[in-house]
Amino acid sequence: MATTEQLYQHYLKHSTICTDTRTITEGCLFFALKGDNFDANTFTEKALDQGAAFAIIDNAKYAINNQCILVADVLTALQDLAKHHRKQLNIPVIGLTGSNGKTTTKELIRAVLAEKFQVFATKGNLNNHIGVPLSILSLQDDVEIAVIEMGANHQKEIEFLCEIAQPTHGLITNVGMAHLDGFGGFEGVKKGKAELFAYLKAHHGFAFINRNNPYLLEMSEVAGLNKVVYYGSEKENSISGKLQHSDPLIEFEWATHHAHYQAKANLTGTYNFENILAAICIGHFFELSPEQINTGLANYFPNNNRSQLSKTEKNTVICDFYNANPSSMSAALNNLKSLSSAHKTAILGDMFELGAESPEQHELIAKLASQSNIETLIFIGKDFYAYKEKYTGHFFNTPAEAAVYLQENPVVANLVLLKGSRGMALEQLLYLL
Repeated sequence: MATTEQLYQHYLKHSTICTDTRTITEGCLFFALKGDNFDANTFTEKALDQGAAFAIIDNAKYAINNQCILVADVLTALQDLAKHHRKQLNIPVIGLTGSNGKTTTKELIRAVLAEKFQVFATKGNLNNHIGVPLSILSLQDDVEIAVIEMGANHQKEIEFLCEIAQPTHGLITNVGMAHLDGFGGFEGVKKGKAELFAYLKAHHGFAFINRNNPYLLEMSEVAGLNKVVYYGSEKENSISGKLQHSDPLIEFEWATHHAHYQAKANLTGTYNFENILAAICIGHFFELSPEQINTGLANYFPNNNRSQLSKTEKNTVICDFYNANPSSMSAALNNLKSLSSAHKTAILGDMFELGAESPEQHELIAKLASQSNIETLIFIGKDFYAYKEKYTGHFFNTPAEAAVYLQENPVVANLVLLKGSRGMALEQLLYLL
């Protein structure tokens, strides 16, 4: 069995990691991970034929030549290799988690810091027990600072990811009604996210905290953090800010203890202002100038279906269908209500992973939407469909059924919110809008 140190010597010569034979590159290390419906050990020969330098496997049956490196468990070997690599790096690593806004905040931080540093930030949604090790193993010698997103749907997961990423700095965007099934309710969400604070406390790291969020303040106090940098609306914070306009894009003022600055962002949604302030706070902490910070913010254009404003031939669409939970859904609806438009449509898909609280949470969203000034409401999914007789709007079990309705009743000259959990695949409706 190969040791982590032996694997690391191979990694130093072949630093590209592949876990999928569809993305093999010449000279990479192929890690034969297992999934629910596949065993990548069976693709060992194919990976080597396509140019992989070595294949890391955990089934000796597939060790066809000396390019096959046998380990006890491929996933554990990948995680241990990432931990070992991280220990060799002497750079700031910003660990980022939260119920909502993680990816948007990560991209804002990356855009700001890139005005001064060579920055690595988690690609896409590689934020779990496989994605975080892959992200760490992507850190090369030229990287000066890293932003590592960490997702979780149960307790102890953030703790585990911190052991791999070993953050020196950290940020929890917020805590909300997300993954309630896995966390065991809202208190479980708080406890799970606070594992980042616990790691920072134990390793003398800095935490960036939104002072306007009472949950984060409580969690930081429980963790006993003593290296804290605050941002929020009040002047005593390291960075303070005031939202001035968000219809539809955000304009705002921000300030240090010494000066005020005006800025804009290419984002919609009042709820994104706290994410912007977090990026400003981190930029200021790492000694970027106000001009560099504002330039970084202005250069960020969302393209990941999170708070993304798209103008189609027929409508203006807020594309926010990458994910959804009750907290983010409420924020998106309240934002739509506040925007000025003669006609508004909300197309809402089911929210997943809510466990026993799912019926109550879907009803709360249906009620909130029905009581709004939104002209047209379309609900999609079996959980929303259960309230078809109770609340106003058009209810459908599937996106396909909703598509038929939209073809027969075209939405034109509307401001449209399109939001639902990833599994609802609401992007399939975009061509009709």
